[in-house]
Amino acid sequence: MDVVSVVNGEAESWAEVLNRLRRAQGQLAAVITMIEAGRDRKDVVTQLAAVSHALDRAGFKIVAEGIRQCLTERQQGHVPPLSEAQLEKLFLSLA
Repeated sequence: MDVVSVVNGEAESWAEVLNRLRRAQGQLAAVITMIEAGRDRKDVVTQLAAVSHALDRAGFKIVAEGIRQCLTERQQGHVPPLSEAQLEKLFLSLA
């Protein structure tokens, strides 16, 4: 894998994460609007769960890309930016 592929792959991954976060931001704005409008608690909690899920997915994507990056670095004989323990801690922080 060449440097250009890695950089492009990273850019695509960050674009996916940003899309997920923007979606979550829109969902959170909708939750705030729902509360201000006095909407039913069930509807608010349902939307809040969607926000939480979107944030979790973004976090998992970041961790997964970190794992991929570390594997690639090791295959190329480099020291990865994060240790296995650091990646595990990041992953568990999302649980």
